[in-house]
Amino acid sequence: MGATVLVAAISAAFGVLLISVTGFLGAWLKADPYIGGGETVAVVVGILSALLVGVAVYVAAIVTANTFATIVAGRTRRIALLRLIGASARSQRAEIARQGLVVGAIGGLVGLLGGTFAAWGLLAIGSRLLGIEVAYTVVQPLLLIPAAIVALTTWAAAWAGSRRVLSVTPLQALSGSVERTHEEVSATRGRTVVAIALFAVGAALLALGIVVGMISPFGVIVAFFGGLASFTGLTLGAVLVMPPLLRLTGRLFGRSVPARLAAENALRYPERSSRMAIGVVMGVALVTMFAVANESVKIVVAASGGGALPADLGQLLDTFAAVMMGLVAVSAVIAAVGLVNLLTIGIVQRRRELGLLRALGLTSAQVRRVVLFEAAHVTVTALVFGLALGVAYGWAAAQSLFGSIPIPPDWASPTFVPPGMPWVPLLVVVVATAVLTLVAAVTPTRLATRAAPVEALAE
Repeated sequence: MGATVLVAAISAAFGVLLISVTGFLGAWLKADPYIGGGETVAVVVGILSALLVGVAVYVAAIVTANTFATIVAGRTRRIALLRLIGASARSQRAEIARQGLVVGAIGGLVGLLGGTFAAWGLLAIGSRLLGIEVAYTVVQPLLLIPAAIVALTTWAAAWAGSRRVLSVTPLQALSGSVERTHEEVSATRGRTVVAIALFAVGAALLALGIVVGMISPFGVIVAFFGGLASFTGLTLGAVLVMPPLLRLTGRLFGRSVPARLAAENALRYPERSSRMAIGVVMGVALVTMFAVANESVKIVVAASGGGALPADLGQLLDTFAAVMMGLVAVSAVIAAVGLVNLLTIGIVQRRRELGLLRALGLTSAQVRRVVLFEAAHVTVTALVFGLALGVAYGWAAAQSLFGSIPIPPDWASPTFVPPGMPWVPLLVVVVATAVLTLVAAVTPTRLATRAAPVEALAE
């Protein structure tokens, strides 16, 4: 449960930081002599603050749900043993839900304290370095919201993930952890229908938000819910979308035995591989979204103002985007923790499988390469997918928020422009993902060969 507490704590701290920093930036922007004092600034900052808090809550929900679902899947044998000696499925599910609430409450409290302290230090240092003097109080009741939501989200994720308890039979006490196979996942058509419907509705709302954004900056709210719905649809349908993509990526690593085993594992157990991939997709997409949004805003403002971007405004936008990307990069840290946690749990749950591979003739080095290839498949596929989503969401956010705002001296409105591509931030995302692959595989590769084949097969 330690890793789950850590995920909850980082998620809560993420929300606290977002609320504090966006509130501070709002006060700063209002006091800025170039753009301050207008109702538009207050509206834009208020919208951004609300949407960023929504992003924090969403990140916490996805990562926590995936982590807890994997833990529940690994408890199949223990749950079956308790069922065998008379425990009811309802009591087992209630126990898991209680554990989720306790874990979420502990993580939320730690995140609240750590996030508040970090926000206080960050704002103090930032004010000195940037020479900003703004009256802003860090400690406020609003900061309790992320901690409370993380605790409730963890409880809800534990309750939802414990659905499988109802289908566990005492006979499964004779086996290890049980992840659903590709055939079992494909048979759940209800989930597929909901995923497709959410994605379609989300794509339509994104398009509508861009259209509304040509009239009013409130179009970004429509686009936000469109992005939320479409990504939720992708998350629910990840068990169908990600495994084939992972298998396609696996061909890039050659036809050796470790490479083929790693590629096939993604397809055999799609839920496990999808949980690992979707968190990385989310982290990459969020960072890319802000980078692309900032570049696209520059193009929109320049087009509305006659082709020239004022130097002061450009610097202000770059500073704002840098702060936002730094904050949202915390979501990538959450995704990294989730990836390491899920890989490690997966290795612990698959000790018998890995022991069998070694008994059949694979060397320790080959088994370690299997684990490394699995991590590489996840991060490479998630990187490409997340970059594509980030570009689309970032452009839609910029266009729906600023497409209708006239800029002097030309005051052209509405303005429609193509996406802006910030190549340096995108290169940083690629390099950071490569580092994540290596870091995430360190602990799992060691665990994969720690036990002798006989010991692993005896479990």
